[in-house]
Amino acid sequence: MTGHAVGPGTADHVRPESKLRSYARLGKLDVYDYYPSIAIALSAVLLPVSRFEPATAWMLALFLLGEVCVVMAMVALDDVTGFRDGSDAVNYGPDNPLRNKLRKPLVAGTLTPGEALGFAWSAAAVGALLWGAAVAVAPHRPVWTVVLVAVLFVFSLQYSYGLKISYHGFQELFLVALGAALVVAPYGLATGELSGFVLLQGVLFGLGPLMFGVYSNTNDVEGDRRVGRLTVACLVSPKGNAVFIGALSVTEFLLGVAVSVTGVAPWWFAALMLPVTVLRARQYLIGFRQGDIMRARRLGFTVHRVSLLLLIAANLLLGRGAAA
Repeated sequence: MTGHAVGPGTADHVRPESKLRSYARLGKLDVYDYYPSIAIALSAVLLPVSRFEPATAWMLALFLLGEVCVVMAMVALDDVTGFRDGSDAVNYGPDNPLRNKLRKPLVAGTLTPGEALGFAWSAAAVGALLWGAAVAVAPHRPVWTVVLVAVLFVFSLQYSYGLKISYHGFQELFLVALGAALVVAPYGLATGELSGFVLLQGVLFGLGPLMFGVYSNTNDVEGDRRVGRLTVACLVSPKGNAVFIGALSVTEFLLGVAVSVTGVAPWWFAALMLPVTVLRARQYLIGFRQGDIMRARRLGFTVHRVSLLLLIAANLLLGRGAAA
C-alpha cells in the first residue's frame, strides 16, 4: 500500500514508494554513523591476532546486529513523537524546502503511526534478544558491563518517547553518552576491563553525531520551540548557540590534547586527530560565517567518519606496538 494518509503536516501530493523503502527510511538505515562504534571496539582488541578469541568475534557481530535494531527502534519512536506533536511537520514542511519530506514517512503519509510503532517495538524486541545473546557468548561478563548494556537498551528507547529525554534539555548529553556506551560496552564484554583511552575514544565518537545534531537543531529551532523540545538552540540566543557549538568544537580538540599530555593516550594522539580539528573549524565557518547551516550539517558526517578512521588507526598502531 502506498496511499497518502492525511495527518498533521502531510501533503496531498507526495511521490509514492514501496512499504519496504518507507520502513528503511523510518529506521534511518542510510544514517549509519553510530554503527561503526563496533569497529572502534574491534580495533582496540584485534591485535595481537593470536590473542583474539572466536567468542569475541561472535559477541561483536551479535552486538552490532542488536545495535542496528535498537537504533532503528529509537529513531522510529522519535519519528512517531515528532509526527504527533507536529514538530516534523514544521521542520519538513513547505517553508523548509531543503528537507526531503519522504525521509519522514509519517509526515509524507507513506506509513501510518500504527505501522511505525509496530516496526519500532519489533526492532526493539529483536535488539534485546541480540544483545542478550551477545552478553551470553561474550568472553567476559563483568557486572558493570552487563548493567551498561541494560541501561543502554532502556534509555535508547526513551530518547524521544516515554521519558522523552531529548525534550527535557538532555539531548546533547544523550547523543554523546550513547556513542560512548556503544564503544565501551562491547569493549568491556571483550576484555572485562574499562580502559581510559577507550572511554575517551567513545566520547570522541559520540561527539560526532552530536556535532551534526547541533547543526540540525539550529535549523529546526522553530519547530522544536513550538513543541517545547528544549535543545540548546531553543534555550539560548542565536549568538549563544553559535558560541556553544564553537565551544564544543574546541573541546573536542582539547580532549585529545589533554589525554596525550596526561598519558591516558599516546603522546602522538592529538597530532593524529588534527585533521578532525581542521575540518571542524571549516564546518563552523560554513555554518556561522557563511550562514549555510545545512551544508555545515552535511560536512559533519564527513568529519565524523574521518574521526572514526583516525581512532581505528590509533588503536591499530597501539596494538601493533604491543604485538611487536
